[in-house]
Amino acid sequence: MGGFFGVVADHDCVCDLFYGTDYHSHLGTKRGGLAVCDREGRITRRIHDITNAQFRSKFDDEIDKFLGRAGIGIISDYEDQPLIISSKFGNFAIVTVGKINNINAIAESAFKAGISHFSESSDGELNPTEIVAMLISRKQSIVDGIRYAQNMIDGSCSILLLIEGRIYAARDRFGRTPVMIGEKAGSFAVTMETTALPNLGYHLKHELGPGEIVEITEKEVIQKHAPGGTTKICTFFWVYYGYPSSSYEGINTESARYRNGESMAADDAETLPEIDSVCGIPDSGIAHAIGYSNAAGKPYRRSFVKYTPTWPRSFMPQNQSVRDLIAHMKLIPVQTEIENKRMLFCDDSIVRGTQLKDQVVRLYERGAKAVHMRSACPPLLFGCRFLNFSRSRCELDLAARRAIKKLEGKEPDDEMIQPYLEYNSPKYLAMVEEIRKELNLHTLKFQKLEKLIEAIGVDPSKVCTYCWNGRDVEMKTETFE
Repeated sequence: MGGFFGVVADHDCVCDLFYGTDYHSHLGTKRGGLAVCDREGRITRRIHDITNAQFRSKFDDEIDKFLGRAGIGIISDYEDQPLIISSKFGNFAIVTVGKINNINAIAESAFKAGISHFSESSDGELNPTEIVAMLISRKQSIVDGIRYAQNMIDGSCSILLLIEGRIYAARDRFGRTPVMIGEKAGSFAVTMETTALPNLGYHLKHELGPGEIVEITEKEVIQKHAPGGTTKICTFFWVYYGYPSSSYEGINTESARYRNGESMAADDAETLPEIDSVCGIPDSGIAHAIGYSNAAGKPYRRSFVKYTPTWPRSFMPQNQSVRDLIAHMKLIPVQTEIENKRMLFCDDSIVRGTQLKDQVVRLYERGAKAVHMRSACPPLLFGCRFLNFSRSRCELDLAARRAIKKLEGKEPDDEMIQPYLEYNSPKYLAMVEEIRKELNLHTLKFQKLEKLIEAIGVDPSKVCTYCWNGRDVEMKTETFE
C-alpha cells in the first residue's frame, strides 16, 4: 500500500524526515524515496529499491547529502516516488498513496488533450503519481489542482506536495487512508502513522478530515480546503495494516485488536473446543490472540515465531510463489509448543488461504493434535478498489470466492454472492465449511462484521467495508471550471 511522511521546520529537517519515513516501512517493501528542499528552493531526491534491503540501509551512506528545512519521504508498494515535476507552479516534489482504477482512461484523455507521453513505473505500468501531478498542473492553483485530481480518480489518493519550502498535504476525498499532523518546537510533521511521532518528539496536533487540504510552513498549518462530510477509512488499518502503536480516528490499533479477540472469545463461550493454548499468526494476529486468550482463560503460547531481520510482509510481492516462500521462511515453528498440542489460532484475515494452508500442514507434521482457526474479520469476498491491499489479478484468488465457486459449480458473480453475506445463514455456513475443509482445520470461524466494528469502537458510517460486503459510498463528481 505504501506510507508517507513529511517535515517543515525552522532548522534542518533531514534527520526527522529519515526516521519518520522509516517508521512507515511496514506499509510497503518495493521502493523508498526522499526529497528535500533547500533554502533556495532546490530539491534533492533519492529513490532506492528496498525489495531485499531495509530502507535505512539504502540511505545511511548518503543521508548527509541532503540539507534543507522541508522534505517528504515515502515507502512505496511498487512505483518510484517521490517524483520531481517541472510545472507552471515551479518545480515540486510529490508522493501519493492510493489506487487509481481509471488510470488508463485518464492517460488516454490526456493524450487526446495534447500530452505527448508519460513515464513508466518499474513494473511497466503507468506511474500513478505522475498521473496525479499532471492533473494537478491542469488548474490555476495547487489547491484547485489537488481537488481536481482527487475528483477525477476512481479509487483513492492522499498526497504530499513539496514546493518552495512548504508542503501541501491532502487526505483522500473519503479518508480511505489517514493523514495526521504532528508538532514540536520549530517543526511540523505530516504522517500516515502516529507511530512515527513520539520518538521524534512530536505530539499529535490534528488529523485531517476526508478531502481536507492544508499548507504546512515552518510557522503554521493553514487549512486550504475544509473536509467533506463522508469518511470511509479502511477498516483493515485496525485489523492488519496499522502498526500496534498507531491510532486512527483517535482509536489505537493494539487496543482495538485486544477488544476484537475478546469479542471472538465471547462468541465461542458456549462452544469453545478443547484446547491447550491460544496462538497468534505473527505479527498482526498476535494482539487478536492475546485478547482471545485473556477472555477465554486459556494460556497464550507462541507456536510460531517470526524471523524479522530480513523477511518482509508476505502480501507485498505480486508473484504468488514468492509470497508463499516468504510466508514459509519467516515463520519458524516452536516444536515444544506444537507437539501433542490442541491449538486455537487467531489470524488477522484469510485472504487467499494458500499460506495458511501451508502453515497448518507444518503444524500437523510436527505432531499437532488439533488446529482450530479464528479469523479476526469476515470472509473477504471482494477485491479492494481503493488501496493496494492485494495485487491479485483475479477475485477467484480469494478463498471465500473459490469456496462459493465449488458450491455453485461456476464462477460467482456479485448477485450470486449476496446470500453468502448473511452471517450464519445456511449458505454462509456452507461457504465457511468449504474453506475449513480446504485448509484442513478442526474448526473455523470468522468474526461478524458488526462485532468487528463494535470492537474497534469507530462509528460504523465512517469505515469502508467494501472487501467484505461490496458496499460503499456513491462517487459524486464535483464541478470544476
